[in-house]
Formats: sequence, C-alpha cells, structure tokens
Amino acid sequence: MSDESRPEAPVGAPKRKGKVARKHTVGRVILVSALVLALITGLGTIYFVRHLNGNIEGVSLDALGGDRPEKVYRGNGEPLNILVMGDDTREGAGNAIDGEGGGGSDTTILVHLSADRERAYAVSIPRDSIVDRPECNDGESAAATEVMWNAAYGIGGPVCTVDQLETETDVFVDHFVVVDFNGFGDMVDAVGGVPVCVPEDLVDRKHGIFVPAGDPSVLTGDEALDYVRARSVGELAQRNDISRIRRQQTFIAALVRKVKSAGTLTRLDKVVGFLDAATKSLTTDTELDSVTRIGKIAMQLQSIGLDKVQFVTLPTEYYPTDSEFSGRVFWTEQATEIWELINEDKEIPARLLSGNAVTAEPPSTSSETPAGTAAPTESGTETPSATPTYTPTETASPSETATPSAPATTEPEPVPGVCA
Repeated sequence: MSDESRPEAPVGAPKRKGKVARKHTVGRVILVSALVLALITGLGTIYFVRHLNGNIEGVSLDALGGDRPEKVYRGNGEPLNILVMGDDTREGAGNAIDGEGGGGSDTTILVHLSADRERAYAVSIPRDSIVDRPECNDGESAAATEVMWNAAYGIGGPVCTVDQLETETDVFVDHFVVVDFNGFGDMVDAVGGVPVCVPEDLVDRKHGIFVPAGDPSVLTGDEALDYVRARSVGELAQRNDISRIRRQQTFIAALVRKVKSAGTLTRLDKVVGFLDAATKSLTTDTELDSVTRIGKIAMQLQSIGLDKVQFVTLPTEYYPTDSEFSGRVFWTEQATEIWELINEDKEIPARLLSGNAVTAEPPSTSSETPAGTAAPTESGTETPSATPTYTPTETASPSETATPSAPATTEPEPVPGVCA
C-alpha cells in the first residue's frame, strides 16, 4: 500500500511501537536464556567433571621407592615423560579380537613433551624386545634377565613396566597412562569414526580381521581395533611387530588430527562423548587421575603443530637365526642415543628418525594432504618404517615375527595398510 492511500491514524491515537518492543523482548529473552544456560552449564560441568574423575582409576607409583633416575634437563620449564600402555589382557567382552591369549601390554609408547612445549615425541617400544626386568611389587615378582619387554606388564602391571623402562633407559617417568582396548574403540565411535588412509584391504584371515581400503577410509571403533591389532597381514616378511607398530602410529596420528579438528571440538556432543569414553578406558598414576590435571597438560599442547608431533619406532635389530632369541629384537646404539636425547630434552636429529618415524600430519600420498603441500622432509618422517629383509622359515615364531638372515640393505618393504 502506498503512502498516499494509507489511512491516517486518528488524532490522539498512540504511535505504533510494536517492532521496537519486540526487539527489546527478544533481547531480554536471549539474555535471560544465556544466564540460565550458563548456570545450568556451570552446575552440569561440576557434576560432569566428577563423573569423569570417577571413570579414571588411579595407581600409586610409591612402590618404585626413591632410587629412581634423576632428571638431567636443567633449563627453563619442565619436560614431561608419560608412559602409555595398551591393556591387552583379553579380559572383558570384545578384548579377544585378535585371537591371542594371555596377558600383557603389546603397546608401549613413551610420550616426551619438551619443556618449551614446541615438540612431542612418542617412542614405540617393540613388545619383542629382549631386556632385563627388575624386581617388582615389593619383591613379590623376582628380577629376570633376557626376557620379553611386554612380560613385565603381565607380571607386575603398569608400575613394573615403568620400573623396567627407568632401569633400562635411565629416563625418569613422570606419569603413566593405560588405555583399555574396548575403551579405545568407544573413543573412536564417540568422534564419529577416524579417517585413515588404507591403500588396500587389510586382511588377517587367521584372526578374522578385515579393514576396508579407502583414501581415507573412515574406521569405526571395531575397525580401528582391527587395524591396530592386525598381525598376520601381508607377506611373511611383513608379519612382524614393527609393521603393527607403524599401523598403530598411523592410526593414533589420524585420531589426533580428528580430535584437533574444528568439526570435533565445536560439537559439544562429540566432545562430551569422547571425554566420557576416554576416561572410562584410562588407568593412570594417582598424580594424573583427574580430568583437571590431564586437561592442563592438554592445554599446553595446543601450540604444537602436527608436524612437531612425531611417532618414533625405537631402532632395533633381530637376533641371529641360530640364537635362542631368534625372532626377537635387541636395542641398537641408535636407541641408546634416543634415550639420552630425551633425557636431556634435546631434539632428535633426522639421522635417527629417518625410516623410523611419522608425524601427525597426513601422509603425502593421501587425499587428506592439501593439493600442493609438500611432504615433510626434515626428519625423513615420510619414509616407511624399516622392515628387515627376511629369509622365511617354515613356521613363524610364537610372536609371528620372522627373523632376518642379514641386516636390510635394500629399500624397506611397505607396511600393509599404511600409505607412504
């Protein structure tokens, strides 16, 4: 209706202010709603934090006594060493997914956070490493020489494994975290699956494992468990603990990317679900058994770029085929160097990382990598993890780890299920 044809308001009639009044009303509603939501959220946070804390089981490190390694670093800030273990005791529904029996922790990773919080190393220790185990559980478990690394967890739990690492490396462990495998799968489902570049179908017929190929393939919790546990995949030369470690590193890196992505952090339901699932699967030392303490460490890591989060496989070599430890591995001089550098909180040089490390960035061959982005080369982290050259035997060792007849002199074999 035009202004000319619009009827004039009667004299003395009130002016129309409906739109302005509505604006003020909406504003008040939004303000009051925000205040109420803040109160509800605040109270909910308190109860939720208590709930999360109740999920975490704490175990004291007092049994280690006072005879522990001293921290060498004397610079500004404090480096942190956190020993991460995977609880693979096969107790509980779904924990026998790989068909293996017995107990222990097949996954042991020392996470080192630099004092300036500008880099992080996650050093994976092969379960087939032959080491000397110290006396555990206040003398209840006797010391032993030349035993497999993962036996300590089955005998004395996480505290015994911490003691073993400190004894073998002279590196002080500030905290430990044990992640249950079932809870690990729940964490993956809580964030809606994790995209991982899987170059070909991953098939482990012996254990009924199948992970679909994809670039990337979005893995559910069950598929993720299959991916990190699969052992009997590829040729005999590729069926070893080193290959499985590389798949574990690849998946954890992908999980880090997913959790740090805006699509996860801006979704309250995903954050809450992830925290609930994560804490239900955790056992830590008593100094780390609250989400507040864990959160403080997490906040310190926000500035670390994905290229500075490096997953390192401890350098090892296989025992000779005529040795009683055939199929097992021993730590090399390069491994000793890595432990010394971590103890001194120094950067690990490229010569010690090449062929033994990956970063949390997507692999250069994956579609996850933006077009035109060059693969990192400084530490040689895009080189596949070294897999020795083998002379296959008629039967695999109990650990299904084949033994090389000589040190590798050719390009390392690709790891099944891992993009280069």
